[in-house]
Amino acid sequence: MADRILIADDDADSRSALSLLLAGWGYEVIEAADGREALDRAIQNRPTVIVTDLVMPGMDGLALLEALRAELPASTVIVLTGYGTIETAVAAMKEGAYDYLTKPVDVRRLSALVAKAAEKSEVLREVTLLRRQLGSVVSMGQLIGSSQAMQEVYRTVQQAASTTAAVLIAGESGTGKELVARTIHALGARAKGPFVAVNCSAIPESLLESELFGHERGAFTGALERRAGYFELADQGTLFLDEIAEMSSALQAKYLRVLQDGVIRRLGGKAELKVDVRVIAATNKDPVAAMKQGTFREDLFYRLNVFSMTLPPLRQRKDDIPLLVDAFIAEFAAKYDRMAKSISEDALEILKQHAWPGNVRELRNCIERAVIGSDGFQISASLLPLSFRPLPAAPAPAGGTAAPAPPPPGMTLDEAERILILRTLAALGNNKTRAAESLGISLKTLHNKLRRYSAS
Repeated sequence: MADRILIADDDADSRSALSLLLAGWGYEVIEAADGREALDRAIQNRPTVIVTDLVMPGMDGLALLEALRAELPASTVIVLTGYGTIETAVAAMKEGAYDYLTKPVDVRRLSALVAKAAEKSEVLREVTLLRRQLGSVVSMGQLIGSSQAMQEVYRTVQQAASTTAAVLIAGESGTGKELVARTIHALGARAKGPFVAVNCSAIPESLLESELFGHERGAFTGALERRAGYFELADQGTLFLDEIAEMSSALQAKYLRVLQDGVIRRLGGKAELKVDVRVIAATNKDPVAAMKQGTFREDLFYRLNVFSMTLPPLRQRKDDIPLLVDAFIAEFAAKYDRMAKSISEDALEILKQHAWPGNVRELRNCIERAVIGSDGFQISASLLPLSFRPLPAAPAPAGGTAAPAPPPPGMTLDEAERILILRTLAALGNNKTRAAESLGISLKTLHNKLRRYSAS
């Protein structure tokens, strides 16, 4: 469906010429001879873009802008002026105009401006819709949850999506940092551009600079040809850098320069290349604590911290588990051609009692396994991992307290270890340092085991 353009101009010849141009470019065109008629037709037809002359009898262009801001807050307006004064342009921009053109109109600039204004109008419509939904929204893109913590996330996502400013997302592994980044990209003006995701912790430090900025042939041993880096690949789109605090301080400094100047230099190259990239960064560490420890540069932190949010762990929003479970059941039933449509009450209660050290990723993996193993319409407790289910209590000896029950027959050593680790974490409020001490293992070993559990 073609975008609808409203042209408001009291000069019939000028109005007709613009209409012919825009119609020739594939737009649906509506005309109005003055500001009052333009307002009425805008309310009735809700055009994508409004092109209006500033000087008209009765309601002029500035008055029309003010009225449109009240009646159609998502409208995008381009103003025309025959005077071209700075004062007129500033006044129009203050009233909410997207941009302005001077008469006689530059045809190429008009074409580019209308196309960009149409893109912005679509974003404004989506943001306006999201604002109306906030307070009762249960999902946004692939993000799911109606808890108060998720409502705060949605508000920040909405604000960030309406700009191209840098974003910093903090949160434990598995909380959905990349999903948030993808949602911001999808709702923003760069949605048609590339989304490039990079996990900085998964790339060796010696290769990370080349991966980010690219390299020229012969830049180092093995560089047999020129290669574009992630910044170039994300040009006109969004670059998502996960675990940014894992970068060395020197590499963080180079990255900061790209944010500030919008230029890169490939390894081994002399020329500076301009890139237009929206950057979203993420870390599973506390950014402020990492900054104090010296692993996160202070200047980079403040440059990225235009929009910031911390994603809540699943254990702090367990009311969202039923919504997440329903969504995952629907997803995997369709993927694996299963009949599953719901989960039993006792199985859901077991999920609510679990500590979820792997957060939403762990829940998603759990439901995927359950759906694969199901042969009916409902997911039962028997389809959940043994470690999630409470062990039967051992009978209390005479005159004493109950002893811990041994693992049931058939449980592997790995599964018994998993149960012990997860229950120790739950008992200690997910304090990993205390849990490692209690279990007699190093904190690094505990982290490695938890990563294996959430990935399995």
